Amino acid sequence: MERRRTAGHFAAMFTIIIWGTTFISTKILLTDFAPVEILFFRFVMGFAALFLVCPHRLKMVSRRQEAVFALAGLCGICLYYLLENIALTYTMASNVGVIISVAPFFTAILSHLFIKSEGKLRAGFFIGFAVAMAGVTLLSFNGSRLKLNPMGDLLAVLAAFVWACYSILTRKISSFGYPVILTTRRTFFYGILFMIPALFFFDFEIGLERFADTTYLLNILYLGLGASALCFVTWNFAVKALGAVKTSVYIYLVPVITVVTSVLILKEPVTWVTAVGTALAVAGLFLSEYSGKRN
Repeated sequence: MERRRTAGHFAAMFTIIIWGTTFISTKILLTDFAPVEILFFRFVMGFAALFLVCPHRLKMVSRRQEAVFALAGLCGICLYYLLENIALTYTMASNVGVIISVAPFFTAILSHLFIKSEGKLRAGFFIGFAVAMAGVTLLSFNGSRLKLNPMGDLLAVLAAFVWACYSILTRKISSFGYPVILTTRRTFFYGILFMIPALFFFDFEIGLERFADTTYLLNILYLGLGASALCFVTWNFAVKALGAVKTSVYIYLVPVITVVTSVLILKEPVTWVTAVGTALAVAGLFLSEYSGKRN
């Protein structure tokens, strides 16, 4: 049991490290690709990779379970990324970064309401949440001025809530007893299915000739095979091993990984604001992780 929990922590940390670096690949691809194109290509590629790794199909799935898979695909694959991308067109990336980090709080509330096995929330979780959010805020703004935009900020709040719903649904799926790769692939299938109608409302083009550029090809491979296929499997494994709440608090580290990546790869300077923000985000994670829930 303890070994499984340790593996869950490593899986969550690994996932967050990859997700925290995806902004570089996304930024490169945005030169010639629309956000919805990147989204569609990465998850189609992720689905194909999971099928090649494990071509077996899920058997004996009930209608009720199928509905849970469909809802998970709608929330975690389709709505979350669409809401986040649309929010970025209305408000600053710093606003979205802070608001998305509220997802663990929503996850904790929904878990308390719908998943009794997750246990009772304790004061440490909320203290950790407050400390982490202070750190995330410092990292996201880092000297820039807060500028509210009701439409964009509301969409970001909805994205955070939708991700919390996905976390709860993933926890439910883990109780079905199916292999994680197969359940992740089924979730991807529904996410792509729900995404297709949205393609008609955005500037979507197949334009596969763009991948003749090696830089674009390598970056979409990183997003599709790494950040999508592999990381959704490791994240779902972590949720299965640790629970929805304990796994979700790792989201606090996304802006930390982004800052570290910016310093190492983009050679951006380290300021006292980023140093303090990083320390607070990490401290908030530990407070929430080790004091927030009773095992």
